Amino acid sequence: MAIVSNTVGYLDGDVALEGFFAYDDAIDGPRPVVLIHHAWGGRDGFVAEKAKLLAERGYLGFAADTYGRGVLGKSPEENAGLMQPFMADRAKLQKRLHAALAAAKLLPWADNGKIAAIGFCFGGLCALDLARSGADIRGVVSFHGLLVPPDNIPEPRLKAKVLVLHGHDDPMAPPAQVQALQAELSRAGADWQVHSYGNTMHAFTNPVANNPSFGTVYQALADRRSWQAMQNFLAEIFA
Repeated sequence: MAIVSNTVGYLDGDVALEGFFAYDDAIDGPRPVVLIHHAWGGRDGFVAEKAKLLAERGYLGFAADTYGRGVLGKSPEENAGLMQPFMADRAKLQKRLHAALAAAKLLPWADNGKIAAIGFCFGGLCALDLARSGADIRGVVSFHGLLVPPDNIPEPRLKAKVLVLHGHDDPMAPPAQVQALQAELSRAGADWQVHSYGNTMHAFTNPVANNPSFGTVYQALADRRSWQAMQNFLAEIFA
């Protein structure tokens, strides 16, 4: 087994973007694709590492770029400034997500009949919005994602199955938002699951998260449990 990784450029209109992909070159032929959507800071080493881990599981991992080639926030203020335009214009966000999906499909190792998307924090919202937009993919996974629904898709019709991995004490997605999401997905007739981890805040998969006053704290047990839940989900939807 040798994990091969590289970057690939793609466009959303005239915006230049750069995805990161990884795959196992010991596997012949196409394999299932897992898109990975980054948190509010941009496409960084965290999602690149997830792409490599997914490649080790036999998938093509594709870390999408929402902000633009080389664009990374350097502080919470910068991160918020990068994310906010997409939170304010969810149609713009959804268009950007579909550009990443199209780029991943063009890779020669991609099985376009077996595609899923995952995401962390802001990226969790991205994965959910890709499903809400009706993308023809097998499933999506949100890790401590933002859950506020888009205003441009009042009645989503999802083709993808949904797995939401959530910290019960996450101040950025309080219980009322979790209940609202469950009601939204039920109205849409979606196949959905929500796993809520007790004594767990936002960013629980990020080992450097350690800001209880902000609500971001790494939780090793929830990190391990959520990654295993994702693996079980992917095995099911790609069977």
